[in-house]
Amino acid sequence: METIQAIRSRRSIRKYQQKPVPHEVIEQIVADAAYAPSWKNTQIARYVLVEDRTTIDKMAEEMVLDFKLNEKTLKNCPAVMVLTYVTGRSGYERDGSFSTPKEAGFEMFDAGIAAQTFCLAAWERGVGTVITGYFDEEKITRLLNLPENQKVSCVIGLGYPDEEPAAPKRKSVEDLLTYK
Repeated sequence: METIQAIRSRRSIRKYQQKPVPHEVIEQIVADAAYAPSWKNTQIARYVLVEDRTTIDKMAEEMVLDFKLNEKTLKNCPAVMVLTYVTGRSGYERDGSFSTPKEAGFEMFDAGIAAQTFCLAAWERGVGTVITGYFDEEKITRLLNLPENQKVSCVIGLGYPDEEPAAPKRKSVEDLLTYK
């Protein structure tokens, strides 16, 4: 798939076939996502694949802060990728001081780049994804027993699509671009 085709054709998928994505495919997607740019090449993104139906349902029912669309979506996903990031590296110098006026904000910026790279790599392999950002981070951290130095950036539902949503309307270049 050409890069522009992937960017323009990738959609948030909320309906999935109930067949698992092979671990070999997941590993290829993560290997590709490892090429996402990051602050001073800190590579802070980490991936936790959740395939256990009971755990996914628990996340959907108890950890999406009563957001019903996300509950329904996660309950339909054959797997969920929890994208975390290692804290205290991106945007920091080795002595612990900040390298940027954005301070720790660069951690989420790098996680966002990693999430989009992950989703495009998945799409290349026919795997649909949806990035969700409305969740109870503390509960997910405890449920998955994440290390103390990692935070949850997003929860990505994934699987083989069982829908082909149309592209939502996009803003025009004139609305998005300013020349000075």
